[in-house]
Amino acid sequence: MNNSVIITIILVIVVGAGAFFAGTKYQAGKQQQNFRSQTGRFGQGQGNGMMGRQGFRPVTGEILSVGDNNITVKMPDGSSRIVVVSESTAINKASQGAKSDLKAGETVMVFGQQNSDGSVTAQNIQLNPPNRPNAPASP
Repeated sequence: MNNSVIITIILVIVVGAGAFFAGTKYQAGKQQQNFRSQTGRFGQGQGNGMMGRQGFRPVTGEILSVGDNNITVKMPDGSSRIVVVSESTAINKASQGAKSDLKAGETVMVFGQQNSDGSVTAQNIQLNPPNRPNAPASP
């Protein structure tokens, strides 16, 4: 009788440990799946896959004009896009850039949030970005 109680206790511990291990693996898989669905994969989903954030659009092209709080960028397809530039917008080049570096004729790549009116609020502007032959086209 004593041996059967010990065997039962051992079986309960083994089954419990197995169930716990299986549950942690299941939960880890669900967390990874949720992370992928929230962040998207590069090149897929909305926003050309740019971190999967809805409305996040890269804008690449030549600066046509510069205003106090915006620039107009001519896209490779000939269209243009207004980009809102704020004090918190990071402007990069080989060295740290400034708003005064945004001049007509410069090539830029802009990353930011698309607004309801079609303009983009810039979060980061790269001056003279390297050529990216496989870069996604901006809508």
